[in-house]
Amino acid sequence: MSARVLYVIVCGAPPARDVGLLVRRAQDDGWDVCVLTTPSGRKFVDVADLKQLTGHPVRSDYKNPGEPDVLPSPDAIVLAPATVNTINKWGAGICDTLGLGVLVEAIGKRLPIVAVPFTNQAHAAHPAFPENIAKLRSWGVTVLSGPDVYPLHEPGTGSQYLDLFPWALAAEAIDTQALKAESHES
Repeated sequence: MSARVLYVIVCGAPPARDVGLLVRRAQDDGWDVCVLTTPSGRKFVDVADLKQLTGHPVRSDYKNPGEPDVLPSPDAIVLAPATVNTINKWGAGICDTLGLGVLVEAIGKRLPIVAVPFTNQAHAAHPAFPENIAKLRSWGVTVLSGPDVYPLHEPGTGSQYLDLFPWALAAEAIDTQALKAESHES
C-alpha cells in the first residue's frame, strides 16, 4: 500500500523558509509529501533542498497542456504559511496560480485541508479576511487562526516571531482531518 499523499502549499511569507519542519514531521507521520508554492512563495524556500527532502519537484506553475502530471494526486492539503492574498482569492474561487487551482478543486473533492494564515494586524483587520476565513471554515477547511494559535503582529515585525509559527499544530491538524475523512469513507 502506498503512502497517503500530502500537498503542502507555501505562500510568500517569512515562515515559508522553515517549511521543511512540516515536511519532515508529515513524513514521520507516514505522508508522501509534495511541495507546491505560489509564485511569490518560491522566493522564500530552498527549492533544491525541498526536492531532495521529498523526492518530488517543487511545483509553482500549471503544467503545459498534454504533459503528464509529475506529482501524485493529493489525499490532503496543508496551506502554510497562508497569506491574506491567497486566503481572499481562495474564498472568492480564484484559480490564477497552481496553488489556488489545487485549493479550489480540493474543496470540490472534499479533501481534508488545513490552512495556517500568517499576517499582520493591519492586513487581518480588512473585512474581507475574516469573512473569507469564515467562508472557508463553513466549507470544511480547518483554519488555524487566532491569538491562541499565532499572535498577530504589527506590520513589518513578522520576522521577529517566526519561531512561534505552528508547524507542529498544522501537522497534527491534518492527521486528525485525514483520519476523520477515512472513517467517513469506511
